[in-house]
Amino acid sequence: MTTPSIITSAMQAAVGKVGERQTAAIERGAVLRFAEAIGDANPAYPDIAPPTFLRSLGRAVPDLPDADSVPRALDGGSEWIYGTPVHTGDTVEIATTLDSIKEREGKMGAMLIAEYVTQYVNQHGETVATQRNTVIRMGVPA
Repeated sequence: MTTPSIITSAMQAAVGKVGERQTAAIERGAVLRFAEAIGDANPAYPDIAPPTFLRSLGRAVPDLPDADSVPRALDGGSEWIYGTPVHTGDTVEIATTLDSIKEREGKMGAMLIAEYVTQYVNQHGETVATQRNTVIRMGVPA
């Protein structure tokens, strides 16, 4: 007997779709606080934001349809490609796309592996970063 897939038709339909776009104004005080929090005394801050500052701008991944069927979520890691530096006073638009989903069997049962791609673009249309994020989702153990 074949086990039914945990990937629903709504999940499959979300692949390739861009989630709700967000816009963030890069404020000097926020950059200073972030650099302080990570213990980075680079003299370029606060005029240029640390690359990891982008992680603080909002949710990295949008909601997945039917996620209640796989409520446990693990961060499977991120990979970043950086472009133009982010400066104080910039406005950054954030757009995340569900790039792919697949199913694998693990020790604790079926796992859904979702790959998201997030583009960070400044007010000049320049890409400041691209993030690829993996989220692993699983059901509740029986």
